[in-house]
Amino acid sequence: MNLHELSPAPGSTQVGKRKGRGPGTGNGKTAGRGHKGQKARSGGGVRIGFEGGQMPLTRRLPKRGFNNIFAKRLETVNVASLNRFEDGATVNVCDLLEKGILSKCEYGVKILGNGEVTKKLTVRASAFSASAKEKIEKAGGTVEVI
Repeated sequence: MNLHELSPAPGSTQVGKRKGRGPGTGNGKTAGRGHKGQKARSGGGVRIGFEGGQMPLTRRLPKRGFNNIFAKRLETVNVASLNRFEDGATVNVCDLLEKGILSKCEYGVKILGNGEVTKKLTVRASAFSASAKEKIEKAGGTVEVI
């Protein structure tokens, strides 16, 4: 197989519609924009969230508290789901992703104390709740903050 022999899968590519190229094309004259009006003009249309001058929904809803846009949100895992690992295992983020307990992990993992852990595990995570730490150590395991 050579580069000149490669071609896209059948049906995966389509030729773009040529707007405003005569009445025979079905997209001539107004080119799919209808007749007159703001959306028919060149550069016409309204910005995102504009409601024709009515007070937009985003401004009508009340705001409460503080939302830190720079916060790095941790993924959460309950101690009950750690029972999927064999006794004596070392559990870290990669292992949680591999087992399907987590689907993604951008900034780190926090282990929460919902449920019970029955196996002796060494758990390595970004953060632990007090109850999770207590339950893991009660089962004979150890916790490591990374």
